[in-house]
Amino acid sequence: MRDLPAVRVVTDSTACLPGPGDPPTDSLLPAELAPVVVPLHVVTDDTDLREGVDVRAAEVAARIAEGERLTTSQPSTAEFTSVYGDLAAQGARAVVSVHLSGKLSGTAGTAERAGQRAMLPVRVVDSRTAAMGLGFAADEAARCAAAGCDASHVARRAAEVAASARTTFLVDSLDHLRRGGRLSAPAAALGTALGVRPILTLDDGAIELTQRVRTRRASVARLVGLALEQVRAASRPAVAVHHLGAPEQAAEVAAALADRLGFLPVVTPVSAVLGAHVGPGALAVVVVDRGGHVHDLEPGGPW
Repeated sequence: MRDLPAVRVVTDSTACLPGPGDPPTDSLLPAELAPVVVPLHVVTDDTDLREGVDVRAAEVAARIAEGERLTTSQPSTAEFTSVYGDLAAQGARAVVSVHLSGKLSGTAGTAERAGQRAMLPVRVVDSRTAAMGLGFAADEAARCAAAGCDASHVARRAAEVAASARTTFLVDSLDHLRRGGRLSAPAAALGTALGVRPILTLDDGAIELTQRVRTRRASVARLVGLALEQVRAASRPAVAVHHLGAPEQAAEVAAALADRLGFLPVVTPVSAVLGAHVGPGALAVVVVDRGGHVHDLEPGGPW
């Protein structure tokens, strides 16, 4: 068994990294080298649930479909402090903590406060993105950590990959984003006018309405087309497809992309917390550029 890296990477559950039951992928690190995931929370009228532990995306979709109103909350300072303490006890000498956009959540700020109390140095990176834009950034950072790079290098790598992320998505209703304060009321009204299907992006950490398409079928085709344009602009692209309650459509989008790309995108449900804000039927494609920065982490090879 190999020793753990001296620098450990932490992220949060909105990274949408594959979990049990998700399709296998060879494009991400194995579990023993993968980032440590701190769960955000889905809050009901009477329960506080940790996503990925107490609740998963499919249950969130079902609850919303039944008319239940859900809210979300970030991890507590104590939760981050506990994770950082555990990593120090395992022999880590530094932590790079990579998190959901600060424009969408206070998670990065809470990680920063916990890091100030930690028994080892903690560098916090506000990814200014979410979903696998965050997940790919954390994965690339963990590759650098596993190769023996220092915390400054690892944090810089996370920020580079996160900055390249292009996230495009569509939703069945903008009401969830509007109620959660993630999209302005005027933008939500514009996006639903005349029965159009809105296409949204996550731009510099904030959600923006960018296009309106007449039908769901046309919006899905546009989603694929935009992703292919983004892939062509990348030197070493990585691609993920997310959904909430639409696994068949996500699989169709992934297959359409794979047919043109020559590789299969990562396919995972959107995280439960993100799902509470986008609602059932959400479909997203994330493209990042991993660039030319490569570490040899083949099984049995050097770290």
